[in-house]
Amino acid sequence: MNQRISIIGVPMDLGQSRRGVDMGPSAIRYAGAMEKLEELGFTVQDLGDITIHRPNTDGGKDIGKLKNVKQVVEANETLAQLVDAEVEKGRLPLILGGDHSIAMGSLAGISKHYRELGVIWYDAHGDLNTGETSPSGNIHGMPLAASLGIGDEVLTSIYGYAPKVKPENIVIIGARSLDPGEKELIRDKGIRVYTMHEVDRMGMSKVVEESVAYLKDRTDGVHLSLDLDGLDPTEAPGVGTPVRGGLTYRESHLAMEMFSEADLITSVEFVEVNPILDDKNKTASIAVGLLGSLFGEKLK
Repeated sequence: MNQRISIIGVPMDLGQSRRGVDMGPSAIRYAGAMEKLEELGFTVQDLGDITIHRPNTDGGKDIGKLKNVKQVVEANETLAQLVDAEVEKGRLPLILGGDHSIAMGSLAGISKHYRELGVIWYDAHGDLNTGETSPSGNIHGMPLAASLGIGDEVLTSIYGYAPKVKPENIVIIGARSLDPGEKELIRDKGIRVYTMHEVDRMGMSKVVEESVAYLKDRTDGVHLSLDLDGLDPTEAPGVGTPVRGGLTYRESHLAMEMFSEADLITSVEFVEVNPILDDKNKTASIAVGLLGSLFGEKLK
């Protein structure tokens, strides 16, 4: 794994309807993310947080069903430029959210550097909605669809090109809350999904083994997009859209350890930590622990 890491905070909370997730980057930093990576021998540069403009200060409005779209797109354009520059320098971007809408900017900045970028979407949700299929209009439920070039052009065209990723280069792990439109898109595009049914039945080690084998030969880089609501809310309570019956802390550590061993991951984002809903920064601490496993921390 790249030994030079650039941390980029994105205090975005406009892609969904529950305030507090904008404090996620600070919570993860406070839990010791930078110190953990430095202990593991990485050279870490923290670039701070990008600026998020509030709707009430710049006259922004919704477009159709898309909420706060002007501000979300603006932030993702800024993020894409920053991520692009860090990858160009040969550094590994580690993006801290913020809600999952920021994945549009992450993938926009990363994908132009790869011919066949792979994506591991570690999440309770598919985030494959569009303005037409979304029950809520919250953009944090749309970033993977937008990155596929599916949905409203204002989202699919972020950073001036589309698509950012191909459906055959995506693996979703931990899904247990999919809307009807998302299920249809998964079937139509043949996206590989390991729901909690598969995780329970096969075990996490087999799921990761299959995911790695699936992506290893077809991709030249893999972006890990990890939503903390992929874990069960009893383990990670500080998330905005908790879904019971999720991945355990130990299963998630095993997954990160195996991704590390596979030497597969070339960029990372951790999203949806909401300290307002958390218990003594427990979820952010879990995020740091998972980062440690992903970046090579061993028990012995």
